[in-house]
Amino acid sequence: MEENLKQQSTRIVKFALFGPESTGKTTLAQQLASYYKTEWVPEFARDYLQEKWEENQHICVEEDMMPIAYGQTKLENDKLVLANKFLFCDTNLMVTKVFSEMYYDYCNPLLNEAALEHEYDLFFLTDIDVPWEKDDIRDSPKERESVFSVFKDTLIEAKKPYITLSGNKKSRLAKAVKIIDDLVLAKELGFSSADFVQIYEHGVSFENIKNQLQIFKNGINKSRLISPATVSNGILSLSEADFETKAILFDAKKPNLKLKKFVPASGAASRMFKFLSAFLNDFNIEKESINAYINRKKENQLSLFIIGMDKFPFFGSVDEKLREVYLDFDSLSTDYKNYYFIKMLLASDYFDFANKPKAVLPFHQYKTHIANPIEEHLHECAHYASSNSISNLHFTVSEIHQSQFEECVAAVKAKFEEESGTIITISYSYQNKSTDSITVDIENKPVRTEEGKLIFRPGGHGALIENLNNLDADVIFIKNIDNVIQNHTEKISLYKKTLAGILIELQNKIFGYLNEIENKEITEDKIVGIVLFLKQNLNIEIEADIEKLTFEEKINRIKEVLDRPIRICGMVKNEGEPGGGPFWVQDEKGVISLQIVETSQVDLEDKNQATILANATHFNPVDLVCGIKNYKNEKFDLSNFINHNSGFIVEKSNNGTIVRSYELPGLWNGAMANWLTVFVAVPIITFNPVKTVNDLLKPAHQPQ
Repeated sequence: MEENLKQQSTRIVKFALFGPESTGKTTLAQQLASYYKTEWVPEFARDYLQEKWEENQHICVEEDMMPIAYGQTKLENDKLVLANKFLFCDTNLMVTKVFSEMYYDYCNPLLNEAALEHEYDLFFLTDIDVPWEKDDIRDSPKERESVFSVFKDTLIEAKKPYITLSGNKKSRLAKAVKIIDDLVLAKELGFSSADFVQIYEHGVSFENIKNQLQIFKNGINKSRLISPATVSNGILSLSEADFETKAILFDAKKPNLKLKKFVPASGAASRMFKFLSAFLNDFNIEKESINAYINRKKENQLSLFIIGMDKFPFFGSVDEKLREVYLDFDSLSTDYKNYYFIKMLLASDYFDFANKPKAVLPFHQYKTHIANPIEEHLHECAHYASSNSISNLHFTVSEIHQSQFEECVAAVKAKFEEESGTIITISYSYQNKSTDSITVDIENKPVRTEEGKLIFRPGGHGALIENLNNLDADVIFIKNIDNVIQNHTEKISLYKKTLAGILIELQNKIFGYLNEIENKEITEDKIVGIVLFLKQNLNIEIEADIEKLTFEEKINRIKEVLDRPIRICGMVKNEGEPGGGPFWVQDEKGVISLQIVETSQVDLEDKNQATILANATHFNPVDLVCGIKNYKNEKFDLSNFINHNSGFIVEKSNNGTIVRSYELPGLWNGAMANWLTVFVAVPIITFNPVKTVNDLLKPAHQPQ
């Protein structure tokens, strides 16, 4: 490359404005230079060609391309010496290259080489959504879309880092400033410009990336357990008569309420079939028997699967397909039959169950048909989440799976609506990619694909607090996609209605107090009653805190405590299931409250904490009824009630290497940590999760 076309090396952060004519490049370059108190590089070609036109009315020709390239390079190098931290280039040799190819179908090899070698920390591709401004140099207002595509394709082909800027002058400036500040932060964190663009397009904020890297470095403080929540010490126990009474209250009130059922259902069922996938990866049917594999691996799950194989609701379909594919199936040995069964169950060109969402898998065998979790949730929804013959069901799904959900819904919705006399509305939402976590290795360095791309992982079910925040309902029932039961829907409905009845009772009391505060009707005597209510009904003790306060301070303190979203959480007796449970927990400020805590949040090396965890009497089945509106019937901003210090660092294997990612505070853990919380003991019949395929062999999922 010629010396006159070489860029000077520099530590200055350089931005190239890149786009067709009349797309606001000059305006933005000037704005940014002014904002950051630095230099900008004007377009050499403009003055060069204007002078040529004014002298003899000559227009640009191919021979002008190299003088323009030399002049533009010199201008940029001169401005570089004067720049303060940043340099904004109104144009660059890549623009000259594009125009040379467009107008003359040729680009001088020296110009082409220089254009591709000139480096900028970021290109701003200026959109064509601004008005065309005519002058003596511009000549293609009707071809803006095709010209813009050429500019964009050029950046892609040259693998230049770019971000498109759209909008008016004011919004473009604001957007560009945010991008520039984030790029500086990204480079301080060791990311390249290409990384920056990938993160930007993924939608994860750079402040979040910075926080995640800090969390990987410093770790996360474990929960401080004080004691398990037990019946009469944090868990409300009801008689059968109480259950009926609360349910009747809910039924009486629900005509005036908008109800919704919220079902987290994102992701594929890979964990459900994990032991079967491991078997297929590690087993060689020509070298050992399945029984030898089971003994070698101590794989009792596989043994149970094979013994109960004919009791699975999908057995008939798989068996039929096997006999269709293997014409000599009956003559095969038992090992081969079982091996082919498992292989077909997971094969991508057959049933592919591990890659499908749990929601669409066959769970229950009825006399007339086989039901999946979607059907069971529709059935439940019509029973307890309906008001005025309308039932609202919301699934959080992976975008790639939504069509499968819609197909399953379409197959059964009309039938349920006819049978129940209830119109069922279905809505969907996705887990926001902006909540994803960057993946790092054990040295906390970002993990990359073979192509050098960063790897992101979903931020866990805690990300769904955003989805919940976007719903509009007075009462929201939350239940996991796999927690369904075959038959006994009436019983399940009773307990769900009970939780809703408790919610309504509490809301009536709390809203009454808050309205009295609003109307200045609170007296010292009433404050005593409210403090007692908090202790007896919400397990919140503020008596010691409030004694030293003035009357006004007491009022403000009570309002602060009461004016929060409410969750009523069903709790079942602990029967050894893995997962979280109800505990009394002390936070960083010394405040003790009821929380749902996962095992991973507990410091198991602390013997006292491990003992408290082991003494838990109840388990969290994810059986919640929520109130997300305040006493003025306004929606709370649920993001204001998250304990951001209660996330998780998750370790997983990626191609044999341990990698780490960050999961947000869980939806029913830290994401609801600052809600008003009531735990209610409910029967074990309400908890029937399908964590592995073998759970479908349990009585709750078998025909009665």
